[in-house]
Amino acid sequence: MPVLRSMVAVSRMLRHAPHIGADLPPDDAVLLDAPDDRLAAAAAHLDDGDFKPVAELLAWTRDAAWWETRDRHVAWLAEHHLAGGTWLRAWLDADPDSPDVAVVRAEAAVRHAWRAPSAAGRIALLREAGPLVRTAGEAGTGDPVPWRTAITRARGLGAQREDFDGLWAQAVARSPHHFGCHVSALRFLRADERCRQEEFLAFAADAADSVLPGSLVRGLPLIAAYECLLSGGPGLASYVDTAITGAQELSAWHSPGDREPAEVRNVLIQMLILRKRWSEALDQFRATGVHATAFPWCRTGEPRREFLEMRSGVRVQLASSVRLWAKPGGPYT
Repeated sequence: MPVLRSMVAVSRMLRHAPHIGADLPPDDAVLLDAPDDRLAAAAAHLDDGDFKPVAELLAWTRDAAWWETRDRHVAWLAEHHLAGGTWLRAWLDADPDSPDVAVVRAEAAVRHAWRAPSAAGRIALLREAGPLVRTAGEAGTGDPVPWRTAITRARGLGAQREDFDGLWAQAVARSPHHFGCHVSALRFLRADERCRQEEFLAFAADAADSVLPGSLVRGLPLIAAYECLLSGGPGLASYVDTAITGAQELSAWHSPGDREPAEVRNVLIQMLILRKRWSEALDQFRATGVHATAFPWCRTGEPRREFLEMRSGVRVQLASSVRLWAKPGGPYT
């Protein structure tokens, strides 16, 4: 009988998997941490050494106080700089007092430090990055993004809680509900051995309760739950289910394929998979569209491939539960 059941399950999978999720974007269309259209158009000039479109775009995000968009742009540009090229140096030479070039340099320095092969090397590089981070904070007077970078640096240095509290006060004074600063703060608290799990989870829940529907901060409890599960945190079932529901409501607030909630949607997919809620995971793959994000798939070192493998796995799980002779392409897809 076990052999027969296995054969039937395989038959179901072969028959129905091609039809379940057939409306999903093809594998080769899926992008990892892709820039939005504005940034992609501006960054197209960087390979030729022309930084001006990017400089104009970052200045616009600052003037318009579009801090979430600015944060994503800064992170992407820092990664682009670390991959090589001279455009950031040329930008600095042309406009050394620019708060926009300052925040990209600070972000790049901190990201570079975190990739050091040893803890001692990471700490040394993070200390070296201190002047750049301070300059970015001083240059962008109303900008929360340098303070998100500063909190990430403080975590790497194992800073005292009092130091974190000072940085966090600076961040929320500039933007009380900035998602990037909240995520960075959440990770600092998780790394702080003196922070109890209850305090950590309460920080995320209180932040989510303080914002309007549609705010990315509504997804913070989900990220907190995921971080706890990774480290084997106990007694999370009720919190996880509540966090998943909140993140699903956030996802529904945004249009399918929207770049802004992509990271929350990617984490939501992972959590739904961990809970074996296959149909809901497929719904979120649809909502996510082509926007894979490195977090939470970065654990394997190949996040885009992990995203695609998980997507295929969900389709297989759903296919194996459909009656063998059900019509392919039926309502279960």
